[in-house]
Amino acid sequence: MNKKMGMRIGESVFCIIYLLFDLIAGIIFFQHSSSFLFLLYGIMTLLLGLGDSFHLIPRVIRNIKVNSKKIEWWMSFGLIITSITMSLYYLFLYYVWKLLYNGVALSLIPILLWSFCFLRIFICLWPQNKWFSGGNIRMAFYRNIIFLFMGILEVVLFFMLGGGYGIGMGICILFSFLFYMPVALYGKINPKLGMLMMPKTIMYIIMICLGLSLL
Repeated sequence: MNKKMGMRIGESVFCIIYLLFDLIAGIIFFQHSSSFLFLLYGIMTLLLGLGDSFHLIPRVIRNIKVNSKKIEWWMSFGLIITSITMSLYYLFLYYVWKLLYNGVALSLIPILLWSFCFLRIFICLWPQNKWFSGGNIRMAFYRNIIFLFMGILEVVLFFMLGGGYGIGMGICILFSFLFYMPVALYGKINPKLGMLMMPKTIMYIIMICLGLSLL
């Protein structure tokens, strides 16, 4: 087995383990759905895994089989779905914070997050993104700078929450964006940046584990 094939198989195994972990964690959260917090966590976790599956499953197929235009189409379509579900995930994450935070949340915060979320989704659906024909760097900047604003706001919120959970979530959100933004903005120019998606995914796994720690 050559090195390139070994890396592709290793990446595929990682993707499958992540999706299975996400599914199992979602089921565990739903087993405690009498609590709205864990019902919300279950929805978020399955939403995250479902969105990522649209991109990761075609990627796994591409890694173990010969690439084709059909697989490339599904991967591009998966990026659209993932962009939408990630936006919703961070919107819902605010309500996890709200359930756990004992202070008074400013009414401006949910307005900003809802606005950022749906503005990003709206931009993601524009044909100018050229999802299926190599992408558009300018549009990638527009949709992801809005996403970054969501992330910065939530990092601040979770650091405000404090404690092991709040600080842990804040750190994971911060690093997930540090790993994600170079890929989102320059991944088409330098495909090697795609390697950062693995540590970014690990941040999401830790975020789910932090939710499980509340059970």
